[in-house]
Amino acid sequence: MRIEIWSDVVCPWCFIGKRRLETALQRFAHRDDVELIWRSFELDPDAPAAREGDYASRLAEKYGRSVPEAQKMIDSMAAAGAADGLNLRFDIARAGNTFDAHRLLHLAAERDTQGAFKERLFQAYFTEGEAIADHDTLVRLAGEVGLEPTEVESVLGEGTYADAVRSDQERARRYGIAGVPFFVVDEKFGVSGAQPPDQLAQVLERAWAERPPVPTT
Repeated sequence: MRIEIWSDVVCPWCFIGKRRLETALQRFAHRDDVELIWRSFELDPDAPAAREGDYASRLAEKYGRSVPEAQKMIDSMAAAGAADGLNLRFDIARAGNTFDAHRLLHLAAERDTQGAFKERLFQAYFTEGEAIADHDTLVRLAGEVGLEPTEVESVLGEGTYADAVRSDQERARRYGIAGVPFFVVDEKFGVSGAQPPDQLAQVLERAWAERPPVPTT
C-alpha cells in the first residue's frame, strides 16, 4: 500500500501530521507493507531565502490578524505539537524558501533515506532554528542522514530535481489540494489535514480492505 503525503517542511501541521500518521501506522497490522512517499508542496513559492521579522508578526500579516491574535494561533499550534511529543519553537524558527529542500528530498527518495531526511528538516526548522534555505545548512543536514555531501552540493548547484518538485505540485493542483498536509492512499483515498491517529487508522484499514486481491499461481 502506498501513502503519498503532500507537505512543506516549514508547515507545523505537516510535522504534527507526520507524527499522527506514525502513531496510526504503529497500530496498523500491515505497516511493513506500507510505502511512504513525501511529495513537494510550497506554502509560499515566492518566499525569499530568508524572511525578516518574528513568527507572530509574519503570521499576523499573512492572515490579516493582530499580533496578539497571531500569537494565540501559535500557542494553539505549539500545544497541539506538544500533545504529539513535538517541541515547536516558533520563537526561533527562521522562515525562508523551501524549493531547494524539496529538491533534496527527491534525491533522498532515490537514496532510500527520504523519511529520515524529512524528519531531519522538520527538526532543524522547528526545534533548532536552522536556516532551511541556506545551502551550507542543507548540505550538513543531508550529510547527517547519510547523503553524500558532494552529490548534495551538485544537486543544489545544478538545479537537479526542479522538474520533480514542479511535477508534485502540478499533481497537487489536479487533485485540488489547497492546503497541507494532504495524504493520498493508493490514489483512492484522500485525507486533508493533520487528522487524529484514530481517523488515519480507519482510512488505512479501509484502504487495505479494498485493495485488489493478490493473484495466485
